Amino acid sequence: MGEAQEGRPTLTVLAGPTASGKTSLAIEVARRLGGEIVSADSQQVYRHFDVGTAKPSTEELAEVPHHLVSVVDPMETFSAAEYQRRADAAIADITGRGRPVVVVGGTGLYLRILLHGVVDAPGALPELRAELDALAEEQGREAVHRRLAEVDPETAAKLPIQDLVRVVRALEIHAQTGVPASEFRKAHAFAPDRYPFRFYVLDPPREELYGRINARTEAMFASGLVEETRAHLERGLGDAAPMRSVGYVQARAVVEGRLSVDEAIRDTAQETRRYAKRQLTWFRKEPGAVFIQPPYASLRESTPSAPG
Repeated sequence: MGEAQEGRPTLTVLAGPTASGKTSLAIEVARRLGGEIVSADSQQVYRHFDVGTAKPSTEELAEVPHHLVSVVDPMETFSAAEYQRRADAAIADITGRGRPVVVVGGTGLYLRILLHGVVDAPGALPELRAELDALAEEQGREAVHRRLAEVDPETAAKLPIQDLVRVVRALEIHAQTGVPASEFRKAHAFAPDRYPFRFYVLDPPREELYGRINARTEAMFASGLVEETRAHLERGLGDAAPMRSVGYVQARAVVEGRLSVDEAIRDTAQETRRYAKRQLTWFRKEPGAVFIQPPYASLRESTPSAPG
């Protein structure tokens, strides 16, 4: 858990894989605390993308004030650093009115940058990126990965050959700092937490989680995911960031005649299950995270009711 810091509010953080029940539990906790919710979801931040991002319903949004839901235009670039800036502003606003903050979401990077900050790494090197992209095109991604292994074997051992984006990023850091990205990041790993916090990770039994994922996937398609996707394509939003996320990718394939609805449902559920597994792997590495299982009694019992 994060240590208390003078002048900084203590955040209640509810994380976990997709379909683990974060939204309903966060609303319950926020109501008991008399607080407000700050979302940490990289897809729900975009306007107009509702069905496929599993945004809280109109009724849920009305129960407790939510922040950072539907605040970014679909074609707008939105980074983790911009998330941090907006989340800080929302937290200051909420606590300035004397209310507690409940942060809820499954985007691990957003939670990490909010609670712990980010490494002040050097910027991109367009010329180097172009050189490495050309190398990957001509000789394969293995050639780029080998170059990384020569200067930073520790990072290379952790990154798969196919992860060209992160391999190139590690080479950029080395080119500008003269030290391996692994050493650079270690040197910046001991900054104090940005907020004190209580960090809970919802961890349903695997079969229960997969059942919830399957049911929610079917519900999304039944609720108009394909129709929503078709409307976005007609509005020229085919290159919007959410269109690259699980669910919209498959719904687009239906619109374009490359998948049947049944095939899209099966593929979406499978990819969502894989994503949930990656989310849990990420959260297991987070300092201070406490894993809890349904019915989440330990969290409910430790949450005091708001006065009045």
